[in-house]
Amino acid sequence: MIEGDTAPVTIDSDKVIAAGRPAVQVNTGGDCHLDAVMLGNAIPQLPLNDLDLIIVENVGNLVCPAAFSLGTHANVLIASIPEGDDKPYKYPNIYRGLDVLIINKVDLLPYVHFNMEYFRRGVEILNPNVAIFPVSCQTGEGIENWTDWLYQKALPKQEK
Repeated sequence: MIEGDTAPVTIDSDKVIAAGRPAVQVNTGGDCHLDAVMLGNAIPQLPLNDLDLIIVENVGNLVCPAAFSLGTHANVLIASIPEGDDKPYKYPNIYRGLDVLIINKVDLLPYVHFNMEYFRRGVEILNPNVAIFPVSCQTGEGIENWTDWLYQKALPKQEK
């Protein structure tokens, strides 16, 4: 995993390493996004021969990362129910370039004002072919559908 943050911290990469997986922390020095040079410097620090998948976590905002292609095989955004259902309307560029949208924390729908139809309509107007996976990491709802998609995407053709 390659973790991107604006501050010189290793919180996220430390958690990944503690879970037994390799990770590299990239600190952008305050920039609001990773760029290809940062990614290019991070990749050789990973045990590439031992990996089938590298996840790149860009800086967590909905504006800057949309304008910088990193050369990844798939662009995934994790949206969260508490963030609000207006995000596709306020930050359209991030939704246009997605391959996958994960809508996390669906277990909170009974407790948070979030109009799923309004949200999905906004996303699908911008990106009608995006794969959408409503999930709850708390309950496990939808996780199997998401991981099935990821498995199909990441697994080399000859191994299927």
